[in-house]
Amino acid sequence: MTYQIHSSERIHHSANRAEFITCLTEILPAQSVLTEIEELKPYECDGLPAYTQVPWVVVLPETTEQIQSIMKLCHQQGVPVVARGAGTGLSGGALPLSNGVLLSLVRLNRILKLDIANRTACLQPGVRNVTISQAVEQYGLFYAPDPSSQIACTIGGNVAENSGGVHCLKYGLTVHNLLKITLVTADGALLSLGGEGLDGPGYDLLALLTGSEGMLGIAVEITVKLTPIPEAVNLLLAVFGDIEQAGEAVAGIIAAGIIPAGLEMMDNATIRAAENFVKVGYPVDAAAILLCELDGARVTVNAETHRVEQLLVEYGASEIRLAVDSGEQQKMWAGRKAAFPAIGQISPDYYCMDGTIPRKQLGAVLKHISELSVQSGLAVANVFHAGDGNLHPLILYDANVPGELEKAEQLGFDILVYCVKAGGTITGEHGVGVEKINAMCVQFSAAELEQFHRVKAAFDPAGILNPGKAIPTLNRCAEFGAMHVHADVRHSHLDRF
Repeated sequence: MTYQIHSSERIHHSANRAEFITCLTEILPAQSVLTEIEELKPYECDGLPAYTQVPWVVVLPETTEQIQSIMKLCHQQGVPVVARGAGTGLSGGALPLSNGVLLSLVRLNRILKLDIANRTACLQPGVRNVTISQAVEQYGLFYAPDPSSQIACTIGGNVAENSGGVHCLKYGLTVHNLLKITLVTADGALLSLGGEGLDGPGYDLLALLTGSEGMLGIAVEITVKLTPIPEAVNLLLAVFGDIEQAGEAVAGIIAAGIIPAGLEMMDNATIRAAENFVKVGYPVDAAAILLCELDGARVTVNAETHRVEQLLVEYGASEIRLAVDSGEQQKMWAGRKAAFPAIGQISPDYYCMDGTIPRKQLGAVLKHISELSVQSGLAVANVFHAGDGNLHPLILYDANVPGELEKAEQLGFDILVYCVKAGGTITGEHGVGVEKINAMCVQFSAAELEQFHRVKAAFDPAGILNPGKAIPTLNRCAEFGAMHVHADVRHSHLDRF
């Protein structure tokens, strides 16, 4: 399906393609400017393949100076630009434009500096997430945010989407692990935000840029915090015969004052798919499993492990497994990390949602998702960062069946609306992109959306950076018909709960 940008979000320019490409080849080697259809097709979507658009042109710069020159050219000619990392994003944030430049950052892939004494690393945006931890493991350090796509996703993309991962409960999202960003602005200037210390000077623009989905600037250097590898790690797998009990156990663990490094949950459909895919010994008859990782000083970890085992039994766990060594821990995590590709074995297509709710609402929201699944006639497999209430319902459908994609999208929207009603949000880490842009009309009021547009205009007055993404126009909301339900949804918080 080709995504149609709303008329009020489109950027029209009069640049001649052939002349514009000639200008690009004065900045970049000819082989770094892709113009033929067979070269452009691989860039037509990101990790949300339901929407596709062949880009106007793709550029592959290798230096900051080249990116600055490209942005100056695009700014002068009014040509929109979409920045792209590894293309693993799941919300269509890197979906290209039919009349714009797709700027790939994968060739800026060097680790620029490791400061072991101060536990920081300065990176180009194309450095893969997992590469950071691999580079500093010898020094007893690691980079904490670990999305499931960490072997492929880049740090630049992580910054754009404020990515999390299974360890974000204790160690935070990308925004909590950043110190400094150097970015190229919409008109080609170079700007540095943050600093080398614990706090940067002035307004916290570093946090503003993190999760801005390439709409405010293009990160070219990123300084991240490094974390000491903990002395001890214990991993528990708890088996539940009831998914709501598993949800209540999550809230109970946090309420007891224990903050696990990771606290993940999978339902039966996901357990079966993951076990069939990676053969890690998951209990395929369980209604749900929890993976609870505890790390830190050995004496503390052992005490917390004992307490968590007690809590899991109190909340109805029928079996608790403690991984005996790091090898078994890796096996247990392998199933969770492979959950998304595993679902591809049981369904022709799936639509991955990303909403966040208060932990105390976990059981009730899962029950409602099940009800919505029955109503829609589409199965849903659930896997999520239970500790911080970040849900990832995977809606199973067949794109070859007419109307099923639209049903999946409607079911996904209904799930997100319910997350907002429960006091949550429409995204935890995947971003808005094009996927959730209509749901923004439910999450935010007209006044709030206007403020978002003002922030965008302060960084990008011409609106050339990733237009049509993340922030809907009020015209879109009015045509969509969601704005009128905003107040009722935002303030109800599901009184029935």
